[in-house]
Amino acid sequence: MCGRYYVDDETSREIEKIVKKLDQRLKIEHGQDIHPSESAVILTKECREVAARQMQWGFPGFQGKGLLINARAEAILDKKTFRESVLHRRCVIPARHFYEWNKNKEKYTFQSQKQDTILFMAGCYQIYNGQNRFVILTTQANASVAPVHERMPLLLERQELEDWIMEDAAVEIILAKKPIPLNRTAEYEQLKLFS
Repeated sequence: MCGRYYVDDETSREIEKIVKKLDQRLKIEHGQDIHPSESAVILTKECREVAARQMQWGFPGFQGKGLLINARAEAILDKKTFRESVLHRRCVIPARHFYEWNKNKEKYTFQSQKQDTILFMAGCYQIYNGQNRFVILTTQANASVAPVHERMPLLLERQELEDWIMEDAAVEIILAKKPIPLNRTAEYEQLKLFS
């Protein structure tokens, strides 16, 4: 599962590098956590190019109740709610890091093992009542995340971004991939450093 992620200045600059024609109307917030139901900048396809678009995080839940913020990569092609989106409306959600909580409600931060490297989470989107909304795809947790949570975002390598967004033939291959190892820090460990 992925229930919150973080976007900083470096993440915003990376979005600008990836997207050649960045729309000036986009509101790229710097240095903030992105929560479900909030608007965020994601990467998607527009006129055969990768483009940045503002979208809201989460599909409306069944019968209008709740919010679906994640979709399981292993079963997404079998789920009516997500199938058409992942086949035809894929996106990438850039983040500096993401958070998970363990059973004791302790917060952990996960980020790339390479310094100053952005994480790219696979996603898909749909239009509900004229509004674009996205979900983050999740997969079985790797060894970095498993001690904290059983699920994690499906992470893409920089060289996979265009294939994920543009190439329908790449979908099944990317859905089955194993995420890269990550660095993990706990909030209580960070508090000790500053005490």
